[in-house]
Amino acid sequence: YVDCKQTALHPEGAVALGHHMYQAVQRIEAQVGRKAGGVGGMTLGADPLATAVSLAAWHAGRPLPAFIVRKTAKGHGTGAWVEGRRNLPDGTPVIVLEDVVTTGGTTLKAIDHIREERLVPVGIVCILDRGAGGLDNLRASGLVVETLFHVRELT
Repeated sequence: YVDCKQTALHPEGAVALGHHMYQAVQRIEAQVGRKAGGVGGMTLGADPLATAVSLAAWHAGRPLPAFIVRKTAKGHGTGAWVEGRRNLPDGTPVIVLEDVVTTGGTTLKAIDHIREERLVPVGIVCILDRGAGGLDNLRASGLVVETLFHVRELT
């Protein structure tokens, strides 16, 4: 079990992850030929990551709003899946963030909800690939995937 949240919730870890994940966002943008207008993913793992990447972009002189995908639609008001949606016009290209990828199921679920909200996922950045087939599943969705580490690098 790898708990990336402990690192992402520490100020030094958040700055480092934000910097490296923002670089991965830029690599995806270069590959797909479009700039993302937002970054985010499924709560809870992506919450600190979205903020860290958004702040890294801001410090680089670029506004890049963060968003959070709920596990269940909001029970009142709009019934929305995505928090921070008002900062992202319909059709905005976004990068999906994930801490640990095992099967990719959580990320694919987040992507479905992001699309329901009329946003356009163009890539995925994850911290750690556990080597359980998740990256293949994510790439099969047609999105560009960047990962910072593979689990075998940790042993």
